[in-house]
Amino acid sequence: MHALAELHERVARAARRLARKHELRCARGCHACCIDGLTVFEIEAELIRRHHRDLLEQGEPHPVGACAFLAEDGSCRIYEHRPYVCRTQGLPLRWLEELEDGELVELRDICPLNDRGQPLEGLPAGDCWTIGPVEGKLAKLQLIFGQGKMNRVALRELFARKGKAAT
Repeated sequence: MHALAELHERVARAARRLARKHELRCARGCHACCIDGLTVFEIEAELIRRHHRDLLEQGEPHPVGACAFLAEDGSCRIYEHRPYVCRTQGLPLRWLEELEDGELVELRDICPLNDRGQPLEGLPAGDCWTIGPVEGKLAKLQLIFGQGKMNRVALRELFARKGKAAT
């Protein structure tokens, strides 16, 4: 768990640097990206279990349709221990995809709430969060923790009471 906490802290520092650089609008209560159905590696689920036992055993998940950990005021109930995917939301993202012909192309995206200023295509690569390297490190930690298994867990499934379906 210590290695995961260190990885999360490195991600948080880099994400804060990028957020300041781009003057992102993400702040407490902004939850447009807090969608339902997210899954995390078992190692991140275990970190949440260890630090939020009471919430998971006695609390109710947010209603279906948004992240189970979203509070009524739009804040995150596990913010300090939120998964990797949540730590990079809102940032300008870049990644490589391989086309059918084998050519690699770079793709980019950003939260529409933060899509202002210089166009994404014009940003230097270092001014974007590159998807891939941290995911690889997280996968290695999962392999060690999961004894070779790459199990994923739905965030909503961490709650003892799964919550009621949206009506």
